[in-house]
Amino acid sequence: MFGDIMGMMGKLKETQEKVEATKKRLDTVLVDESSSDQLLKVTLTANRTLKSITIDDRLLEDKEQLEDYLIL
Repeated sequence: MFGDIMGMMGKLKETQEKVEATKKRLDTVLVDESSSDQLLKVTLTANRTLKSITIDDRLLEDKEQLEDYLIL
């Protein structure tokens, strides 16, 4: 019985280590996306961490339009 529990604990620890390694790898995967008119561009990691935002100067002239882009 204790052997089974110890074996399960070892497998659990191994699985947790694999999960952590996968999370670290996902931080190196970048996803670039842009609006259809190319006025707004964002780069995220596969872990959904925002890395950069590029805003075209034309959007800076129209606050309401910029807000719409950032919400959608």
